[in-house]
Amino acid sequence: MAKDDKELQKADPQQPIEAERVDRAPVFAPAADILETEQGAVMLVDLPGCDEGAVDIRVEEGVLTVRGRVAPGQFPGHELTYGEYRVGDYERAFSVSELIDTGKIEATVKDGVLRLTLPKVEAAKPKKIQVKVS
Repeated sequence: MAKDDKELQKADPQQPIEAERVDRAPVFAPAADILETEQGAVMLVDLPGCDEGAVDIRVEEGVLTVRGRVAPGQFPGHELTYGEYRVGDYERAFSVSELIDTGKIEATVKDGVLRLTLPKVEAAKPKKIQVKVS
């Protein structure tokens, strides 16, 4: 019997499997600014419509993932006639250097802007060496 060319391909166990989204809200990649400091980095991520309860931040295997959920606006007694602003969720992933101490990352949200403080590990922080008089 001839070998059929339509064999099933084995899934690569190292390849991540994307989960299918069940909600219908669009997902946007939020704009982000990253500022470097001597102590680490500060990341500012625009998440309009999100407060601290609607933001999920995770670090796994060197990837920092930011997700924000936005509830659609309700205007009782009104019907939308024309709209340019699309409401949706936010999701973005960033690679994190091994120089960042992921256990000490801090996050705050104010006025729809997420501020992440990413401190460097102690070994990566600059050290000042004192010069002695001999």
